[in-house]
Amino acid sequence: MGWTAGLALGMTMVSVAGAQSGDHGRKWKPLPPTAHIVVTVVKGFNGKPLPNAAVVFHAVRDGKDDGNLEVKTDPEGKATIDVIEVGSHLSVQVIASGFATSAQELDIDSPSKTLEVKLLRPRAQVSVYQNNDGSASEVKPGVQEPPHAGSTKPQAAPSQSTTPPAGTPQ
Repeated sequence: MGWTAGLALGMTMVSVAGAQSGDHGRKWKPLPPTAHIVVTVVKGFNGKPLPNAAVVFHAVRDGKDDGNLEVKTDPEGKATIDVIEVGSHLSVQVIASGFATSAQELDIDSPSKTLEVKLLRPRAQVSVYQNNDGSASEVKPGVQEPPHAGSTKPQAAPSQSTTPPAGTPQ
C-alpha cells in the first residue's frame, strides 16, 4: 500500500468519525422514554401461572391512539413489553381460553410497571329482567332466557257479538 492510499484511508476515517457527532440536523428528535411493563397472569382460584394467555395493550398518549399490541404469556404467565411511552394511558385486556376476559386501565407514570391479573372461570349471567338480589342468575351461561311476559304483543279483544259466525252449527 502506497503513501497515497494510506493518506486516503486516514482522511476517510477522520471524516467518518466527524459524522458521528451529536449534531443530527433539524428534523431529528430523540425517542421518547419507554416503560418496561410486566403483566403476570394467574388463575384466580389457585394462583398458578397461566401460559399462552393473550395480553392486549392499547395505549393512548396526549389524546392520540398509539394502536394495539398483543403479547402471549410465557410458561411462567408473564407478558413483557418495552415499547409503551411513559405518560401514556394504557388499557390492558387479558383473554384466555376457559376463563372470563379481564380488562384494567392504568397510567404509565414511571419507567417500570408490574401488574398481576387473576382470571376467573366464566360465571352465570345476571339478568336485568329478573330480581337477582345481587346473586348470580339461575339460567346457565349461553342459554337464552325465555321471553319476558311484558314483551308479548297484546291480543285484540274478542268481539262482543252474540250471534255465532256463519257456517257454524247452533
